[in-house]
Amino acid sequence: MSHLTELFKYVDDHQDLYVQEIPLPPIILGQLGSDPAKKTVCIYGHLDVQPANIDDGWDTEPFTLVEKDGKLYGRGSTDDKGPVLAWFNCIEAYQKIGKDLPINIKFCFEGMEESGSEGLDDLVFSRKDTFFKDVDYVCISDNYWLGKNKPCITYGLRGICYFFIEVECGGKDLHSGVFGGSVHEAMTDLIALMGNYLPLFKVIDHLQKKFAELGSPNKLKVNMGHGAKAWVSDFNHPHYMAGRKAMKTVFGVEPDLTREGGSIPVTLTFQEATGRNVMLLPVGSSDDGAHSQNEKINRSNYIQGVKLLGAYFHEVSLLE
Repeated sequence: MSHLTELFKYVDDHQDLYVQEIPLPPIILGQLGSDPAKKTVCIYGHLDVQPANIDDGWDTEPFTLVEKDGKLYGRGSTDDKGPVLAWFNCIEAYQKIGKDLPINIKFCFEGMEESGSEGLDDLVFSRKDTFFKDVDYVCISDNYWLGKNKPCITYGLRGICYFFIEVECGGKDLHSGVFGGSVHEAMTDLIALMGNYLPLFKVIDHLQKKFAELGSPNKLKVNMGHGAKAWVSDFNHPHYMAGRKAMKTVFGVEPDLTREGGSIPVTLTFQEATGRNVMLLPVGSSDDGAHSQNEKINRSNYIQGVKLLGAYFHEVSLLE
C-alpha cells in the first residue's frame, strides 16, 4: 500500500495532465505593407469547415479537391478556404507581375467560425488600439451570390439566437408499456411549449409563463446558447462604391445589393471595435452547397473572384 501514497502524490502534482482545458485553434494575424500613404484593409476569413465524410453522400472524397466539369469539389472549397486562398492568389499575381500592392493589408484568419468564433471577439477588442488601430476598411469574403450568374455585395446579416429547452420528468427510465399514458411525459410539455408562437424578445420569460400555465409537475430549464446580433451597413458608403466599381469592372454589371439570412458573428465585432466600414464581397455562387454534400466552387467564379479582389484593391487605393 505504501506505493499508493507516492502514486496519489504524483497524480495531485500533475493533475493538469489529466484535467485540461481544450485549447482553441490559433487566430492568425498578419500584415503586408505599412505605407502611411496607402489605405489599410483588414481581410477576414476562416479556415475551419463543417464535418464531412464520403459516407454522408459525397461523390468524391470531401478533403481531396477534385475538378469536374468546371467545378472544384471539396469541403471548404466555397466556405471558406477557397475565398481565403483567392486573396493569396490575388496578392501572388501582383508579385508575379512585379507590381507593389496598392494598399496595405492586415489579415485575420480563425479556426472557430463554424463553432461561433469562440474567442475571436475578445481578441479583436483587445487589439483594437494596437493591431487594428490603423485599419481603414474591413472586407470579408464568406458568403455567396444571390443567384448563379449575377454577382452581389452583401450589406446586412440577420443574426442568430440559439435557445436550449430542457424538461425533466421522472428520475429514471420507465417501461412505456407499463407507465405510458399514466406518467406526465416531458415530450408532451415540449410540444406544448414549442408548438405556440414564440415572441422575438423575452423568449425565456415567455416559455416560463407558458410552462406555468400547463400545471405540469415536471421541471423546466431554458438557457441561451451562442448568438450573434444583426448587422447592417450603408451600401452607398465610399467603401461599398469601391466594391461596386470593382464588380462592374470584372463582371460588366452592377451587383445585386443583398442582406443575408445567415450570420458571421465577427462582422459586427469588427465594425464596433474599429469604427470602420465593413463589407461582404462574395466569390461563390448560390448553388455551391456550403455545409452540404458535394460542396463546390465554380472554376470561373474562382478565377473571376481573384480578378475581383485585385480590382477591389485598386478601387480602394483611389479612395480619399
